[in-house]
Amino acid sequence: MNRARNKRQARSVKYVFVTGGVMSSLGKGIAAASLGLLLESRGLSIAVQKLDPYINVDPGTMNPYEHGEVFVTDDGAETDLDLGHYQRFTKAVLTRASNFTSGTVYDSVISKEREGKFLGKTVQVIPHITDEIKSRIKALGESGSDVVIVEIGGTVGDIESLPFLEAVRQIRSEVGRENCIFIHLTYVPYASAAGEFKTKPTQHSVKEMLKIGIQPDLLICRTRSLIPDNVKERIALFCNVETASVISGRDADSIYEVPLILHNEGLDEMVVSHLNIWTGKPNLSRWRKMFESINRARTTVTIAVVGKYVGHSDAYKSLHEALVHAAMANRCKADIRYVDSENIKSEDSALLKGADGVLIPGGFGERGCEGKIKAAARARKRGIPFFGICLGMQMAVVEFARNVCGMKKANTGEFAPDSPHLVIDFMEEQKNIKKMGGTMRVGAYPCVVSSGTFARKAYGKARISERHRHRLEFNNNYEERLVSAGLIISGRSPDSSLVEIVEVAGHPWFVGCQFHPEFLSTPLSPHPLFRDFIAAALKSGKSK
Repeated sequence: MNRARNKRQARSVKYVFVTGGVMSSLGKGIAAASLGLLLESRGLSIAVQKLDPYINVDPGTMNPYEHGEVFVTDDGAETDLDLGHYQRFTKAVLTRASNFTSGTVYDSVISKEREGKFLGKTVQVIPHITDEIKSRIKALGESGSDVVIVEIGGTVGDIESLPFLEAVRQIRSEVGRENCIFIHLTYVPYASAAGEFKTKPTQHSVKEMLKIGIQPDLLICRTRSLIPDNVKERIALFCNVETASVISGRDADSIYEVPLILHNEGLDEMVVSHLNIWTGKPNLSRWRKMFESINRARTTVTIAVVGKYVGHSDAYKSLHEALVHAAMANRCKADIRYVDSENIKSEDSALLKGADGVLIPGGFGERGCEGKIKAAARARKRGIPFFGICLGMQMAVVEFARNVCGMKKANTGEFAPDSPHLVIDFMEEQKNIKKMGGTMRVGAYPCVVSSGTFARKAYGKARISERHRHRLEFNNNYEERLVSAGLIISGRSPDSSLVEIVEVAGHPWFVGCQFHPEFLSTPLSPHPLFRDFIAAALKSGKSK
């Protein structure tokens, strides 16, 4: 029996703080998610939180080229993409409390000052800002989970990160060392000319942590290969940790191998030992089986993702991983080709040749949308499996209206408000709101799926819930005309007022959805729409 669950009420919540040094993009999010998976495999329940040091209130209005995708939770929070890693690796329930920025912290403190809640005292970073940060971390600690994993964005030494680091330093003093552990992710480069690993970047990174009063307990060292024992000993000596606490975080071909690498290095055992937690033995059998299936796949399916943010590898992170999950479910590999929609000038574009399936993802703004319409037309006319998500669904509807229904100037209320045929438009309550500042439909909403459709076959049930992030909707005034021409409305809101899913009659597989199904896909449970899209593309590729 798992003693951890029997003793849950008898002990304090445990905190794991994950920090980074040397440079950004080392993989703190993957490391935090992997640790969460490993702790859950031992029978522990976890909560996960990402602290972002930038001043923006949330990532919702940030450029995808700079920040990557915006991940959406059920309760409508627009969050950092690292929450996507947490979703894919763990069972943690993610809410708006799972991510906050310096901007939200300062905004809250200033609002309290304006309301007189500080009784006229001088408002300072310490204690007011740090107390606000601590209250948000500890509030998540009251969720009933055994362990709270907190990832701190940025790198040590960044000015904007200092209040976060000071806050978690104080938490360790308040909850005790046995209830708190610091894991520092750093970089150990390999100098080819010298033929050796270099430990100085790690040493200096830890020294920066020590300057602000934090002694890391464990070091995850990002490197191209496993670090030799003598190098680990050198790092341990100069960073004031045990040699066993220096863990190789070697490069992996797949992010889904990372938990197995860290487990083999003893990460989860070190963490539960430090925190004095009794747990069951780790059970990673399902995860190992899933990962091994990646290497067994021999068939490849080619998917053209026609988007406008293809220059940033993280702009479509959840979507990319959902395609990988779906390929695994179909025992194949996905060759994902990102195509800049601005470069598609005709339906015969060479950029789309050889694709077994076409996917048009979500986005905002008019740039590149004519290319998306041409890509949708190619897929519809040539019987190529098609999947349109959010804006991708809207562009598919515009294409259908123009080329099937004869509404040559059909468009959306965002791109061409004077068009005579706004088949996609703002909701009525938004008409008098400034367009770029209007409210969006964000978060989880229910949907009723019609029988006898691709969507119903995929989901296997009539009622679903999916996460949205958009301003415009299908214009119901055009429903009769579009449906009579062969457009199928296969999913609606429960009150039938909003169209959620559309399909094209007589097509091998053509689905557009108003929501973002990629946010719910995991490697152990691929999203059904992605799964069936890949299956259709695989069949299409074999028939060529």
